[in-house]
Amino acid sequence: MSRARLLIATFWVGTLWAIGFVAAPTLFSTLSDRALAGTIAGSLFNIVAWLSIFCAAALLALLFQANRSEQNKPAKTLTYLILGMVACTLLGYFALQPHMAELRLILHSITDADAIADAKKQFGILHSLSTGIYVVQSLLGAALIVKLR
Repeated sequence: MSRARLLIATFWVGTLWAIGFVAAPTLFSTLSDRALAGTIAGSLFNIVAWLSIFCAAALLALLFQANRSEQNKPAKTLTYLILGMVACTLLGYFALQPHMAELRLILHSITDADAIADAKKQFGILHSLSTGIYVVQSLLGAALIVKLR
């Protein structure tokens, strides 16, 4: 059971790091069309968000099963790390990303310079928040791997 938990966690955290810190920045640095890079990155982050939900559920189920069969107290630290990572997914992807997508649509449909500047500013703020949450999730993931080892 402990190896399965470590494997799932490593897959989860490795995917977070690979997409967030390798694939997405590479898209923006190599593609000349920033809108295309954003669309592809958005698709990748969608996959990561759903993968996060699945991996968290699997890890929590394995922890619960191990705690029941071994008659131990729940592994509170592991549970809190996993729940913290899920909270980051819910906030960063499911709460902020829809607003960012709406702002992208607005940016493509308006011509007023002041409205464009305002939408870009709002997008920048949301993007910074989303990035910060993603970094926190990645750090929680590192702590999860260390704790599982």
